[in-house]
Amino acid sequence: MTKIVETKFEITSWDEKPYREFDDGRKFARAEVTLAGTGDGLTGGSFESLLYYRADGTSEYVSIMEITGTLDGRSGSFVLQGAGTYDGKAARVDVAVVPGSGTGELAGISGTAESVSTHADYPHMPLTIRYELA
Repeated sequence: MTKIVETKFEITSWDEKPYREFDDGRKFARAEVTLAGTGDGLTGGSFESLLYYRADGTSEYVSIMEITGTLDGRSGSFVLQGAGTYDGKAARVDVAVVPGSGTGELAGISGTAESVSTHADYPHMPLTIRYELA
């Protein structure tokens, strides 16, 4: 049975560095982000993203994220992988649990997640996780 958890992680650090920039404003960048839990059982996480920014500031990116904590009284961690967009107002990412990435009591977890956030959400990142436990 699929369960849903809606959480808001606190972004405790965001280290983004361009690694290729063009005269017209386009660039490629890499971001390393650290997250802290906000009291709902998910204790934290981190992710890395590779981003492509268009000259107008909108972007496309890919991410891989590790989440740690407790779901349904079961502790461990799992990895999410996916892709997202930033349209100048909202960042949206759709991800899936990487098969076999669950550890501890979360071994065998499967599911998907999504985040849609705006500058008004900062320093928080809302995340809705739909999951099943083995």
